[in-house]
Amino acid sequence: MTDAADLQTRLLGVIARGAHAPLDDAEFDALARAVFAHQFACNAPYRAYCERRGATPRTVARWEEIPAVPTDAFKAAALVCGDPDHAAAVFRTSGTTQGRERRGTHYVPDLALYDAALRAGFRAHLLPDGARPLVISLVPSPADLMDSSLSHMVGEVMGDFGAPASGWFVSADGGIARERLHDALRAAEAEGTPVLIPTTAFALVHWLDALAAAGERFRLPEGSRVMDTGGFKGRAREVTRAELYAAIEDRLGIAPRWCVNEYGMTEMSSQFYDGEAGSALPVDQRFHAAPAWVRTRAADPETLSLLPHGETGVLRHFDLANLNSVMAIQTADLGFTTPAGFRVIGRAQGAEARGCSIAMDELLSALERR
Repeated sequence: MTDAADLQTRLLGVIARGAHAPLDDAEFDALARAVFAHQFACNAPYRAYCERRGATPRTVARWEEIPAVPTDAFKAAALVCGDPDHAAAVFRTSGTTQGRERRGTHYVPDLALYDAALRAGFRAHLLPDGARPLVISLVPSPADLMDSSLSHMVGEVMGDFGAPASGWFVSADGGIARERLHDALRAAEAEGTPVLIPTTAFALVHWLDALAAAGERFRLPEGSRVMDTGGFKGRAREVTRAELYAAIEDRLGIAPRWCVNEYGMTEMSSQFYDGEAGSALPVDQRFHAAPAWVRTRAADPETLSLLPHGETGVLRHFDLANLNSVMAIQTADLGFTTPAGFRVIGRAQGAEARGCSIAMDELLSALERR
């Protein structure tokens, strides 16, 4: 068995314990430095970036010192251990103002860790009661969006945890099959079948608005739940999460304690959730919790040095499940951490993003010298 295969087996064992299982700092540190050593050896663009910063497996003493790449780096280089042309899956960010060719790309050579991480996190937060609900997806299917990490996640959990009649009710372009969707929900009402609705917040708002305009309501059975993801910035109007959950309760009959927000990134293998379905706290008391194999810290926006709990900075995630890409991801999301998790409060703009810009310049310079 190769060192990389042995490391993957160890990480699968950690994930198999569960998203909430304790992983003390010493064990996390040992695994993180082993993952870093693997990535330094096998991911050439990342190695060049680390060398430019004077960081090697010999000089990095703790996991907090492992160099993090900015998310934009996934647009500039194939950050993968191995041949990107032989990846088991390729996930891409949505198109940007710079064009779809400037999309961030996450190459996943082997889906074993990726799928184990997404299942463990989803089970712990959306299915803590062991339910097997009818999954009514307002996320496009992986057949329609093959490079969407969100579609892949919903496809995996639908196949593993969903009732047999689960299905997809939105197209790749975001169009909702409303008549078919409403028929499925009316049948669930009549039969007393709890449903689980995974959805983007944007799609959910449009659907709820349409229900309100039509004066239509559902009263879905007890145990029904919603997983929403994403936000509303830059859209025609902005809706707070409290307003969204109030509309869900009004139009679908699902109480806010059964609504859980998912925070995920194309560049990562793991996801974060802000509660457990059935017992989620009021929105203003929630924090996104990392699974046991992930650590999140806020960093100073200019220097990228790590900050203590409670101080606002740009969030940095250390995801052990990212074994074959880059474990340490520097986001441009402004937020702060607490012992309970983290809260995103916006995006770094202009001078606030200076540290991320410098890190990106260093990566591009390292690539030019290869």
